[in-house]
Amino acid sequence: MAAGDMRDNLLGISWVDSGWVPILNPGNVLDYFSERSNPFYDRTCNNEVVKMQRLTLEHLNQMVGVEYILLHAQEPILYIIRKQQRHAPSQGGPVTVPLADYYIIAGVVYQAPDLGSVIGSRVLSAVHGIQSAFDEAMSYCRYHPSKGYWWHFKDQEEREKAKPKSKKKEEPSSLFQRQRVDMLLLDLRSKFPPTFYQVRVVKKEPEPPAETVKQETEREPATKTSAPAPPSKPPPEKRARLQ
Repeated sequence: MAAGDMRDNLLGISWVDSGWVPILNPGNVLDYFSERSNPFYDRTCNNEVVKMQRLTLEHLNQMVGVEYILLHAQEPILYIIRKQQRHAPSQGGPVTVPLADYYIIAGVVYQAPDLGSVIGSRVLSAVHGIQSAFDEAMSYCRYHPSKGYWWHFKDQEEREKAKPKSKKKEEPSSLFQRQRVDMLLLDLRSKFPPTFYQVRVVKKEPEPPAETVKQETEREPATKTSAPAPPSKPPPEKRARLQ
């Protein structure tokens, strides 16, 4: 399974034969690429047939199938080889379809990624960076029911330790608490609306002036003294006891 996965994903591997590196040139670079230990080389290609029959590479134009050609050479360090599918012998028209490109830098062979792989890799790296930023930001986030959300950074702890401690006045309530209480009161008011009652107004009689009140108080003791005392009853008579 590991060998199969390696062959399917050729973008993450490279190949080099140090014996060929000093003598590489445009004339023998295809022979270097066709080494049996090269995992990028297809043994069923037309180049292998031409090599076994000891023919020149010009005979590839008269064959049909997979072939390898030297696309670009920048001696002595860079060579680009293309793998293509030939559908018909060349007769002046486009009869080949590119399958993959390989570049050789200082003797090391790599497979060039296609456009989909490049875009996928860039998007994956960008998403990984964004996810890492969100994870780091969430590690500084704090929450408490009485305070709500706030940011707590490591530098802030060092600054607080360096600053002289001063007594902070405790607030009776925070903004978060006041907002929550207001929301609860509005909710209760909507569920249980207040009822209003009509208040009856009672008219008070006007108080008498102070002079009349004094005259009445003076008349009251006079009437008490002039009233006759009730008659006193005589003591009860003593009766003789019968023996």
